[in-house]
Amino acid sequence: MTSSHPSVGFEVIRLGGNIGAEIRGLDLRQPLTPEQFEQLHAVFVEREVLVFRDQDITLDQQKTFARLFGELSIHPFSPNLDDQREVIVLDYSADNPPALTDQWHSDETFRMAPPAATILRSLVVPEYGGDTLFASMTAAYTGLSERMKQYIHGLEAVHDFKPWRPLFTSSEGHQRRLRELEREFPSPSHPVVRIHPVTGRRLINVNAQFTTYIKGLKDEESQMLLNYLYGRAQIPEFQLRVKWAPNTVVMWDNRSTQHYAPHDYFPQRRTMNRVTVAGDAEIGVTGAYTPEEGVDALPDGHNVRVTAKRPTREFERHVKEIA
Repeated sequence: MTSSHPSVGFEVIRLGGNIGAEIRGLDLRQPLTPEQFEQLHAVFVEREVLVFRDQDITLDQQKTFARLFGELSIHPFSPNLDDQREVIVLDYSADNPPALTDQWHSDETFRMAPPAATILRSLVVPEYGGDTLFASMTAAYTGLSERMKQYIHGLEAVHDFKPWRPLFTSSEGHQRRLRELEREFPSPSHPVVRIHPVTGRRLINVNAQFTTYIKGLKDEESQMLLNYLYGRAQIPEFQLRVKWAPNTVVMWDNRSTQHYAPHDYFPQRRTMNRVTVAGDAEIGVTGAYTPEEGVDALPDGHNVRVTAKRPTREFERHVKEIA
């Protein structure tokens, strides 16, 4: 599916059934007009992941583009630049093996207000491997049965910066800094079903990297339910796989997606610059459960519903003859 927006000067190429679009005709070295930004933002929240090819931009231009969507944030654990701390440098090779990316997750949900969006630009791309996978947690929610939607309605889960806790040693300085970070990021509770602040759509809001347990359930109940919800990101119908080339820019809605970067390119080098747009406090579903208005439930995790007359199977012909 291709949609053209001649008045704002770019095309939208749909990449997946439930997620993803490529934007053609925009040069991110140039400032966007208000009309271009309004249309691009509408496409962004609808398609959740946008891909821009052949964008030979500077760090300042990347940050300028990101700031159109909000204030930039600084990650407390990821490697960043000394003079531009909002820029995360992901530079992996044989000397610095990749870590913590080969798991489905949304970024920084250990914050009271997790990021709204992430903008990633490729600098060095491996000859093979190194793709990034994305999953629409909006589509994943729609694909649940009505009974499961009722059960998780109104539940809350606790999130934590657990992947980075092993970085802290038993030294006094490390333990003091750990306590400071625990006060800054005090394991917030987030709704299991979140409402997107722009689209109003419901989405699954737990991820294996940062979610620790669901409140009000026994440990084994919590883990069983979490494992099921984590697995929704692994359904291909809800996914998009992006193959990188030099100077590719990908931005994703961190509120409604999860992503996974396989380590299948090691020991080759893969270098990316990332900036992150700060988000707002999350809003969950409230009140008694009612079906989401204007949204059709997807049967058993699939996004295809056959309504046209289908070809007859051979065994059915024989059944009719016998009858």
